[in-house]
Amino acid sequence: MKRFHVHVVVPKLDKSVQFYSSMFGAQPTVLKDDYAKWMLEDPRVNFAISARGGESGVNHLGFQVDSDEELTALREQVLTGSIAVQDQPAAQCCYANSNKYWTQDPAGVPWETYHTLSGIPMFGADSHQTAPADTGGPCCAPGTSILAVIERKVGCC
Repeated sequence: MKRFHVHVVVPKLDKSVQFYSSMFGAQPTVLKDDYAKWMLEDPRVNFAISARGGESGVNHLGFQVDSDEELTALREQVLTGSIAVQDQPAAQCCYANSNKYWTQDPAGVPWETYHTLSGIPMFGADSHQTAPADTGGPCCAPGTSILAVIERKVGCC
């Protein structure tokens, strides 16, 4: 079963945790110094915030799925529409190890579809949480146009 995913960059994590905890009527499922996540059932959403720099606001949208089979089916559905995707198997970001792919809507909003395999103790794949030099973006969401990244065949993490 799919779960809608929203990731928002916030300027002050503590104030945002307080706000969203009140709004959702629940404390975060995951809380780190720079990241928080609520796994809500009603509505069924994975809502994450991070305070790791970058422009405040919606960072990316997506779907979290329960299996690699469901991930493959959604990927095929997107490809049927001639939509470009950037695959990221075994990506390590947002304190999780996941198989995923990225795409971008016509307005430039990044979309991430992923299956979480396990948790990891750090935000990204290394202690600096940086992307390869030629992408210039943060680990969890590419900082450049997804389509440009896809064309260059470069991953974000």
